[in-house]
Amino acid sequence: MSPDKHQVVVLARHGIMPLELGIVHQLFGQARGSDGEPLYAVSTCAVVPGQISTDADFTITVEHGIEHLARADTVVIPGSHDPCATDTTGVLDEVLAAALGRIRPGTRVMSICTGAFVLAAAGLLDGKRATTHWKSAAQFRQLYPRVKLDPDVLYTDAGDVLTSAGEAAGIDLCLHLIRRDHGAAVANAVARSTVVPPHREGGQAQFIERPVPEPRISSTTAARAWALEHLDRPLSLRELAARESMSVRTFTRRFRDEVGMAPVRWLTQQRIERARNLLETTDLPVDRVAERAGFGTATSLRQHLQAAIGVSPSAYRATFRAA
Repeated sequence: MSPDKHQVVVLARHGIMPLELGIVHQLFGQARGSDGEPLYAVSTCAVVPGQISTDADFTITVEHGIEHLARADTVVIPGSHDPCATDTTGVLDEVLAAALGRIRPGTRVMSICTGAFVLAAAGLLDGKRATTHWKSAAQFRQLYPRVKLDPDVLYTDAGDVLTSAGEAAGIDLCLHLIRRDHGAAVANAVARSTVVPPHREGGQAQFIERPVPEPRISSTTAARAWALEHLDRPLSLRELAARESMSVRTFTRRFRDEVGMAPVRWLTQQRIERARNLLETTDLPVDRVAERAGFGTATSLRQHLQAAIGVSPSAYRATFRAA
């Protein structure tokens, strides 16, 4: 392990889903600073090192034991399809409890998919907002009534304890943490390299009934692409709908079906991301950043950024421009 880097340690259990293990290494492993050096050191450990079963037709070999957990800055607990796992029993066995006891106080802990069952069984989610895969929501709520379960979101962030929904939502949570640690520019670079969307808000619905348009039904893809090229000017629903030759009502309904949120909310998110990128990568005055991002005035940008991430444009730039 590299002591000078943020240590991300994944706790692999029998029945682990390889994708959930892989995305942690892939995303955190690709985060680079301005000098090109890795920002995180990622490793995997197991309660008992050696061969670990997966939910596929192969096993993985984990060399490190739980001593790695004591050195972690962030611990990641993926889900498990092992029928004897906490995911189904609701009981944290003594061996796993002892392993989690190695984690230092203040260490950031996150779960992917049904890994939230482990955090809940350990009492780390009591009184906190959390999520898990929507298919497991009913069972989770029955086992852990003290947790404020929100089964409709992609991920939750309670500071040092974070949870995500299904496997793909783990990608969103990893990018969220990279963005939280090092800013939008670093997270966007990782997303581009991995060819995934750079930002899906945690509150976005994890289950969209019709994410892909049916054959012969127009989508809103072209309008969204056009909007991203014209964020610096006012954009109305009528104008966006006209790009797809739809009525405003049809466009709004289709947009919600495909994206999982209203067009106006999506536009605001894109403008916030544009502003964050400009604050990090340019020396433009705040009022010019506001204009290019489509907020019009520095006051409007300040209000939206404060509402979204809790800081002012100048504070955000001071934190991430140097990084």
